Amino acid sequence: MLKKTRLKPKGDSAFTEFIRNASAAEKKKVYTEVMKRASAMQKKVLEEAAEADN
Repeated sequence: MLKKTRLKPKGDSAFTEFIRNASAAEKKKVYTEVMKRASAMQKKVLEEAAEADN
């Protein structure tokens, strides 16, 4: 029979600390910025693909 094992964390990362300890307002601010940057990157990829088709 297979035994389930869990990996033990090697310590908390800065990201983990942020998720655990940041206020809702701080998280919202960071998430909003991340989404803006991700959208901009996706838009750039689409624009470059459109230019490559021409």
